[in-house]
Amino acid sequence: MLPGMNPPIPLVERKRRQARARIVQAAEELFFARGFDDVSVSDIAERAEVGRTTFFRHFSDKQEVVFAKEQQLLEMITAAGQADDFVPVNDMTEAVEQLCRLVLAMCARATADPEDYARHFRLVEQTVDLRARDALKMQEFAGQLIDVLINRGADPTVAASAAYVALGCYLTARSLGNDPRTLVDDTQAAFDRILKLGTATTSA
Repeated sequence: MLPGMNPPIPLVERKRRQARARIVQAAEELFFARGFDDVSVSDIAERAEVGRTTFFRHFSDKQEVVFAKEQQLLEMITAAGQADDFVPVNDMTEAVEQLCRLVLAMCARATADPEDYARHFRLVEQTVDLRARDALKMQEFAGQLIDVLINRGADPTVAASAAYVALGCYLTARSLGNDPRTLVDDTQAAFDRILKLGTATTSA
């Protein structure tokens, strides 16, 4: 293998990823055609041409399929927490600044396909259960962000505070219309306001 090249993906793993992708695509097509409540796991499995057992091997329920792409964002956070080239965190400002870079990268990844992002949130807003699952996902993101900072040497209290500040900046941007075309800029603006406030408080 040449230097810098990734090892080939084993056949079993390729098939696993293909099955998962078919499930996600089938679910999206059915949800947007019929609505979330009128689609069953059996419907999704049939359209994806997989068995129910295969479906449940990848997803715990049909709600989780809606948030399949959030898993990629969680993996981004995990990778950031395991990276060896991090800068140690010494205080709250540094913690928020470091999470700012990570959260903006996540926003950029999430909105790479603006239409897909907009469709996702239209579906979420239409269903109470999906809004509840979205809130749980936000808590999962917060926990992952806390772990990143603790791995970088942050005090647990600082890590928790900074994680919820960072998540609040993203949610602030979402509250401004959740436009995928401006989400990164809106989130950056929210971070800028928080960091400016922190600087002013320190200087006072």
